[in-house]
Amino acid sequence: MFDLRLRRHVVIAQVILTLLVVPFVFPLVAMVRGSLAGLGWGNYRTVLSLDLLPRFFLNSALISVGVIALVLLCTLTSAFGFSKLAIRGKEIYFWMLLAALTLPEVVLLAPLFATVTAAGAYNTLWAVIIPAAALQIPFAVLLARNFMDGIPSQLIEAARVDGAVTWKIFLHIIVPLTRPIVAAIVVLVFISSWNGYLFPLLFLQTPEHQTITLVPQYFVGKYNNDQTKVLAAAVLTALPVVIAYISFQRFFERGLAAGALK
Repeated sequence: MFDLRLRRHVVIAQVILTLLVVPFVFPLVAMVRGSLAGLGWGNYRTVLSLDLLPRFFLNSALISVGVIALVLLCTLTSAFGFSKLAIRGKEIYFWMLLAALTLPEVVLLAPLFATVTAAGAYNTLWAVIIPAAALQIPFAVLLARNFMDGIPSQLIEAARVDGAVTWKIFLHIIVPLTRPIVAAIVVLVFISSWNGYLFPLLFLQTPEHQTITLVPQYFVGKYNNDQTKVLAAAVLTALPVVIAYISFQRFFERGLAAGALK
């Protein structure tokens, strides 16, 4: 049994953690080194000089913000209902929602494409935002509901005694108390939506509507598979995710731990 108060056990734990991290860090180091091969920082200048790059970043940002907004709206209201409201058959609905976790994106591509085309939303950002948000909601609801289960029901009962209606209880009591899990959900959803590749590739046709994750593919076609510029584009694509995680790391870890445990 490990006792982290003993120096020997601390060293062993540090060695184990280092060995576990190496397989994940090595590809990142290789990617950065590859992006600096040849022209060095000139590869980044070439990527940054792309006329459509700001538009790619803007499209990815709009998609991420839209997905986060939809996920938070649906997640917090659903989790509040599943956790604190007396709804007949809510456990059945909850497990039906969780069943959606078993559906991978690839299986849904054909029906989603038919639906988006029939709705006239093809080659619009909404064609990516709505499906991406729908796939994130089940897991987010699971985390948020477990977190809300830890909020004392006495707070809600006291608010009802004071005359507060349901929507005021939700806005003024539940939402402020769910900041840690909201931060965790925001980071998870942002990473998923920013790194999304299949939906933008399928639903966004013109370069003016495409996202930052399609930039490496753009350079493959424009520069005849110049790997240095492709890797430089990949590094620039990953930077916002790294910055977001570092900024919200404390809230992310606390919220994810609280949401995963009852």
